[in-house]
Amino acid sequence: MSSVSIKKERLPQLDTFRALAILGVLHVHSTSFATIESVHLKAFYLINFINVFFRYGTPSFIMLSSFVLFYNYYNRPVDAKLVGGFYKKRMLYILLPYVIFSAIYFIYKMHVAGTLGTGAETYGEMLARYWKNLKEGTGYTHLYFVYISVQFYILFPLMLLLLKSSKWVARWAIPIGLILQWAFVFWNKYDLQYATKGSLAITYLSYYMIGAFLAIHFDKIRGWLMNDSKKLPTKVWFWNWMLWIAWAAVVVVHVWFYQEIRLKHFTANSLWYELLWNVHTMLTAMVLMRVSFLLYRKGPKWLIKMLTRLGELSFAVYLVHPLVLGYYRDTEDWFFSHFQMGTVTYFAWVYGGLICALIVSWIVTQTILRWVPGAWVLLGNVPGSLRKKKKAPPAPAASTDRSV
Repeated sequence: MSSVSIKKERLPQLDTFRALAILGVLHVHSTSFATIESVHLKAFYLINFINVFFRYGTPSFIMLSSFVLFYNYYNRPVDAKLVGGFYKKRMLYILLPYVIFSAIYFIYKMHVAGTLGTGAETYGEMLARYWKNLKEGTGYTHLYFVYISVQFYILFPLMLLLLKSSKWVARWAIPIGLILQWAFVFWNKYDLQYATKGSLAITYLSYYMIGAFLAIHFDKIRGWLMNDSKKLPTKVWFWNWMLWIAWAAVVVVHVWFYQEIRLKHFTANSLWYELLWNVHTMLTAMVLMRVSFLLYRKGPKWLIKMLTRLGELSFAVYLVHPLVLGYYRDTEDWFFSHFQMGTVTYFAWVYGGLICALIVSWIVTQTILRWVPGAWVLLGNVPGSLRKKKKAPPAPAASTDRSV
């Protein structure tokens, strides 16, 4: 059977998942500085909760990326045509925007530092620094996600072959991912000490394996995703509620942990940071799958329509939003020269950054993708709903028409 003939059912619920994930990213990035600045305000507790609770964003994108790839490719024969088409799409729609936005943020950082156009560096020195940022995923705080995605794309055909060739590996994919990820965590902490390990795909292997496992066994988990709790078999119902209870418990502990750390009530080994983050974000990614399908089934049409569009734009919004946040934060002195610093006003200013980043990024990226030719070069694949529709050829005249 040719690879072209196998077509998987489209899952529109995944756009809802993407929307929830990008909202997580925006909440974390908009509160990052505020967790430090607000420790003397009562608003700190709410800001800390938001910052920690929404840390699921990037790991959820990673899990979803793996799910989509394995869902679409697992039952297709791995041949030269499939691998070539796979890499062509990723080169055009992921790698190219990454290279361009790394350059944009490289210039932006020089602008913020006041070194742009001052001759502080030669062009050769700037090019060398840009290349270093590019190959390490350190061009800006959020670009590591695209960088590790490229690493995963490079490894994906090999992972696909491995999981297709071994039912045992496919069955135990999640434990294998956790073991290898944590083996690297310990190795890096006690020996390797690679400074930017967050830019390496091995750090997120458990999420890739969760995505692969869910995709490979999708026919078995479809009922869990598609049905209400009361319609689930008893065993599935039990494990569904265990997932929710475990998730809620870990979120509470994780939020409390960061609250006490930031208030300097105690210090902790870095492995605790890693463990709580890993468990929290893994469980949240699975909860989000359930929530996304539930929302798509039960949510009001206007909400689903809005989340679907945000999900379609999520990659573009991810690339653009730090620029909006950066310029928004420049308004801090102006804002508090007009409003007295306090719990309510500070939180309003912080959350205003989130709303501004969401709305401005949404409008800008949608406008570019809809109206600018070749927008995919900058922002990746253009969603089908934003592509200019080709004009249909005129219908032939009916036989009853007198002009025939």
